[in-house]
Amino acid sequence: MFAHHYVCLSAGQWPPIDVETGFDQHVLACVLSRALEEVEAGEATATEATGLSRAELRDVLTRCFPVAPVKAFAIDELADPEPDMEEQLLRDLLLAYARPGNKTSARLAKIIARRAMRNDHLWQDLGLFDRAELSRLLATHFPLLAAGNTKNMKWKKYFYRKLCEAEGFSLCTTPSCRECTDFESCFGTEEGESRLARIRNGMELP
Repeated sequence: MFAHHYVCLSAGQWPPIDVETGFDQHVLACVLSRALEEVEAGEATATEATGLSRAELRDVLTRCFPVAPVKAFAIDELADPEPDMEEQLLRDLLLAYARPGNKTSARLAKIIARRAMRNDHLWQDLGLFDRAELSRLLATHFPLLAAGNTKNMKWKKYFYRKLCEAEGFSLCTTPSCRECTDFESCFGTEEGESRLARIRNGMELP
């Protein structure tokens, strides 16, 4: 499994992620690990967990992870995901800012929009190790969108603020963030334990 592969590596043995393509593969491995957790728990299918179509998911697995346990995702039995209105709006926002002609950016837009519907911090929903990895991901594949978050707002809050601005209304009625009584909701820290760390801490390693 993706998760087992990751947690069985010591800190000095992580796959190199300095090169952009290597980092993209790391992100996709994290997302697929989360998807596989949900599949095995009966919470979602692989397409429901990732927001990708069957064809897109198969292509990601065969191109990026040729030795991955493809059968575990039961792709042949799946239906393509159908985003609801909220997810579609977020997907459209991300696609509008995605790197032109970049297939990975377009697929990450779908993945991020789907995972943003979950309840944790977005970096946790994606299975990443921390918020810094999410910020790097967004700066790489959605540079103009990421650059607009100059106040370090929580990413989910920032996305919804951008959606509201596009519709011509404000997310809240407070005249400025400094006067808001719910400041931490938008700008508080996004700390916590990554899901892979939770697995590692609960796993008896060989």
